[in-house]
Amino acid sequence: MLLSEITLPNQTILKNRIVKSAMSETLADKENNPTEKHIHLYHRWAQGGSGLLISGNVMVDRDHLGEPGNVVIDENTDKSILKAWAKAGTENHTKFILQINHPGKQSPKTMNSQPVAPTAQPIGEELQGFFNPPRELTTKEIKTLVEQFVTVGKIAEESGFSGVQIHGAHGYLINQFLSPADNQRTDQYGGSLENRMRFLLEIYQGLREATTPEFIVGLKLNSTDFTAQGFSEEDSRQVILRMAELGIDFVEISGGNYEKTKFMEVGEGAFFLDFAKDIQQQVTTPIILTGGLTQPETMEEVITKEKIAMVGLARALAMNPELPNQLAEGHAQSIQLPRLTTHLKNLDKKAGSIINLSYYEQQMNRLATGKEAKFTTNAWSPLLDAMFRHGLKILKPRRR
Repeated sequence: MLLSEITLPNQTILKNRIVKSAMSETLADKENNPTEKHIHLYHRWAQGGSGLLISGNVMVDRDHLGEPGNVVIDENTDKSILKAWAKAGTENHTKFILQINHPGKQSPKTMNSQPVAPTAQPIGEELQGFFNPPRELTTKEIKTLVEQFVTVGKIAEESGFSGVQIHGAHGYLINQFLSPADNQRTDQYGGSLENRMRFLLEIYQGLREATTPEFIVGLKLNSTDFTAQGFSEEDSRQVILRMAELGIDFVEISGGNYEKTKFMEVGEGAFFLDFAKDIQQQVTTPIILTGGLTQPETMEEVITKEKIAMVGLARALAMNPELPNQLAEGHAQSIQLPRLTTHLKNLDKKAGSIINLSYYEQQMNRLATGKEAKFTTNAWSPLLDAMFRHGLKILKPRRR
């Protein structure tokens, strides 16, 4: 079943149910264009056999970045390199879509002096040293942001990408609109869940109107924020039911934000299995379960036993881009994910998420330059590598 075809609601056929889930590559050039490294990296993943590839964060506004090395797509983007990137990722009968995003208040102060958000709710006290307080968006600005998301979708289709994934998870701007803890607006974009999901719905409907029926439009959504008075499982359920009703092509389940990152830990275990299994029983829309999958037997069980439509693999494919081919050939092995350490307990505790992200960014950079991933428990190597490429900007909380 894991290697069987699946037909999305828009009638696109994926050759198997293995999804390369988004990981932020941080490989863009100084103008935030994709580079030859993006092309080589996604060529390797396409040749590796996954049915669907999802890019790392692609930002819709170059004045609001989530991290160093983000790709930005707008009218100023180099369209020739975009087309080359799309061509590489759609080789071998693979579908390749862009994850499109806006960080909102999760744009670090090293990169943004004035972030924006649904309302001027600062990020949690523990992280306020990394982020400037946000300014509340006007209604006119919200409409402009919708158009920016739609513009990215149009450019993506013109460039040869198979679709887009709207990033509505991990505490970024769409998630901020959905969360009653972050969204204190009293206009049509705040208050009830119907109003709080309006921004997402306008983006989705705008993308559908601006692209062809063959263009995939999917969604990444938190099962919950794991924060008091935040986006709850019941909120998530209602959003998924509404998006399914409107014809979304898939929903990838995730959870948390910068302040709640407990699901970024290393280890086997389908992190959002119960929620994904429950919601898949309520909708025909394909649900993607991502997070903690490293054993081939578990991946297969997600499809055959738990009846979830697709599995998302991120770190596993950074370590072994050939895993889908090996599954098809019957000799795939479990992926070993290292437990990284600086051997300084306090640093490991405070910078654990940064260390892990830097390590997998380092492995993607290795794949993009024709090398193989390197298994190590030494946290200093990826940290120093990230600092060399991006400077001290990397020393801030991040999520994919």
